[in-house]
Amino acid sequence: QCDLTLTGHNEGVIALCYLADGRVASGSRDNTIKVWNIGTGQCDQTLTSHNEAVNALCYLAYGRVASGSGDKTIKIWNTETGQCDLTLTGHNEGVIALCYLADGRVASGSRDWYGSVFV
Repeated sequence: QCDLTLTGHNEGVIALCYLADGRVASGSRDNTIKVWNIGTGQCDQTLTSHNEAVNALCYLAYGRVASGSGDKTIKIWNTETGQCDLTLTGHNEGVIALCYLADGRVASGSRDWYGSVFV
């Protein structure tokens, strides 16, 4: 049984992650990230800065989320303000996987056949 349907993206949702404050972030082929209040089903924020699909999301400490995109970048977002605090570059193809490491860094995987670790 489906308890809640979150509606708002213009194209398919291909990434999800749970935030420590109880909200959920979704990444889409429409190049956006939406942050949802799962108690109400309302979209609290729409994060825009990627130029291609958001393929991966990963919760980080202190209310931050990392997003990986087909535009070859990783962006670090502040989910309190909705601002992109940092854009990481280095991949030659789209980013398709992200992982938060215990030491606070972000590991990424890309269609360029490389895994990378960013400070």
